[in-house]
Amino acid sequence: MKDFFRHNGILLLIIAVLLAAITLVASFLLGGTADPAASVVGVVTTPIRSALNSVVNWMEDRYDYAFRYDQLTEQNQQLMKKVAEMEEEVRQAQSANEELERLRNLLGLAQKRKDFVFESATITARSASNWESSFTISKGENGGIKTQDCVVDEYGNLVGVVTTVGPNWATVATLVDTDTDMGGLLSRTNTAAILEGDFALMGEEKLKLTYIPENSDLLAGDEVLTSGRGGIYPSGLVVGSVTEVHTDPSGLSRYAVIQPGTDLESLRQIFVIKEFDIVE
Repeated sequence: MKDFFRHNGILLLIIAVLLAAITLVASFLLGGTADPAASVVGVVTTPIRSALNSVVNWMEDRYDYAFRYDQLTEQNQQLMKKVAEMEEEVRQAQSANEELERLRNLLGLAQKRKDFVFESATITARSASNWESSFTISKGENGGIKTQDCVVDEYGNLVGVVTTVGPNWATVATLVDTDTDMGGLLSRTNTAAILEGDFALMGEEKLKLTYIPENSDLLAGDEVLTSGRGGIYPSGLVVGSVTEVHTDPSGLSRYAVIQPGTDLESLRQIFVIKEFDIVE
């Protein structure tokens, strides 16, 4: 509509002026008493005047609409910008609340395990390989992190162990990686066993519990903790829970499938345990 007026506005104005001039001249020349000729002119010019008024009114309405359209468009853009700013503020507030909740949970863990010294870090990249389960974090040697440091989430669930360290980054192998090999403990029966990574289970983000004593009571849902033997992993960290119990192909022993207590895919922030009391 605005383009129509921009390209044809002058033409419409000329037509309107000509129509107005014709009617005014006719009225002037034939003014006075309404003789037959004047009556004829009046009959002819009256519809023209009416049409002219209609055209003028229509043009005024269109210009008014175009002006209001520009105003509404600008207001809409301002409102959209304001909504985007408010949405960003909400996201920042949610992120701050999540961070506060993580720190609150970590504080609870620190109060239970006063021997732990933590270093927080964020996950900056994840391995794209199908042959390993690992990720990179935002802290390294400059933050006091060393290889074989244990990594947990804010609840104290085991996440993995540091395998490589740079000045300001480190690589963490998760607990479902095929290189995992550590002592486990069934909390319900206090039965010791071995936790191992398994290539077939790694894709499901699970691991194995093996070397289970023959007569031990083992049920789905049993919680598995770290035993602390070996000095790499602190004792009492939640590894996960038993989801399945199987007999191995030889028929001589059993193994259990363990679902980690932490959700590895959703992790964004982790905590490296730099110091802890070693169980002898």
